[in-house]
Amino acid sequence: MLDRLSSLIIALTLVAVAAIFAALAGGDALAIAILTVAGLVGAAIVHGAVPAPLPDPQGTATPPADLPPPSLLRHPDFALWVDQEKEPLLGIADNIVTIANDAAVRLLGRHIVGADIRTAIRHPAATEWLSRIDGDAPLETINLVDFPRPGQRWTMRIATLSGNESIIFLADRTAIDAADRMRSDFVANASHELRTPLAAILGYVETLQDMNGDADRPTRDRFLSIIQREAGRMQQLVIDLLSISRVEADRFRRPTTPVDLAAIVKTTIAQLRDSEHARARDIVANAGDDSQPMLGDGAQLGQLAHNIISNAMKYGRAGTPVTVELVREGRRVRLSVSDEGDGIAPDHLPRLTERFYRVDEARSRSVGGTGLGLAIVKHISERHQGQLDIHSEVGRGTRVSVTFPLTAQS
Repeated sequence: MLDRLSSLIIALTLVAVAAIFAALAGGDALAIAILTVAGLVGAAIVHGAVPAPLPDPQGTATPPADLPPPSLLRHPDFALWVDQEKEPLLGIADNIVTIANDAAVRLLGRHIVGADIRTAIRHPAATEWLSRIDGDAPLETINLVDFPRPGQRWTMRIATLSGNESIIFLADRTAIDAADRMRSDFVANASHELRTPLAAILGYVETLQDMNGDADRPTRDRFLSIIQREAGRMQQLVIDLLSISRVEADRFRRPTTPVDLAAIVKTTIAQLRDSEHARARDIVANAGDDSQPMLGDGAQLGQLAHNIISNAMKYGRAGTPVTVELVREGRRVRLSVSDEGDGIAPDHLPRLTERFYRVDEARSRSVGGTGLGLAIVKHISERHQGQLDIHSEVGRGTRVSVTFPLTAQS
């Protein structure tokens, strides 16, 4: 099919030829003019009827050889995606930072845009790694230890594009490392806590097996008493480990069962007073007569109250009161337990809720502590949207308080 330009040229040529022949044949001027106009109209109709050439649907048209490849870093959709990324991301061209998202600016500063990437990320491993971008050496994900501050760790990886362009991804792995250390410490501490009483039990059992006759009955009874005590320590440790595991499994599930905190606290106090603990009669209760309705897990709240009160009984001085108070404060209720013990130095207070942390390890073991009591209290408090507070003065005693929200209808 002829294109539109060719058709127009042919039509105009025919009109001109027809006009010339008409003039040679002796036609008058009016006839020649009418013939010319009719020819022009016909040429216009032919030109409009011939379709214009369609664009190449396959995009196979060959671009000029001197045009550079399109830049991904300058595409508006790429800039939109970069801004939506939460992790730091950098776009570089010829080792110069051309684009940085908000996370990268917060991490490295606004001066990084336009800077050389080998100096923008100031870490020895990063500098050495980035210097090989133009080389043939394989570029793998690397660790940036103590970056940007001591104790932190980030990883860096690169995606190479065309035209000497690249994208650098940075990821914070500090929290993951902390979780790994916490898990390792937990396993190590739990193993140590179980191994200590187990070694004592095995040692005394072997000694008893070597004893003959009834001559050593007092010694035998003393050894059996130690075995029973150490076995009880192991049992309590296993119970606490299971408890903290269950509480952690439930930490994202808010309780929906209506409970009365006052009734739970009073029941816990009654149980401790009926126990064989040497300080059972030192508990002074001031829970009031009003109910304290809230949404909670009754078993966990009972364990929280038991742990706080029993801690005060263990570490307070004998013969001094262990005061339990339950006070309403607006739309919240505060449970507080105070003792008159030796108190705790301020530098120990932030770590009291860590698993297996002890201010005085020897004393804690002598009174039967597992080092998990306050860690369990912390997790139960968080699950119930409670606020835990520990206040202590050396030589005067310690007060542990937990404040919970009450239900709307209370």
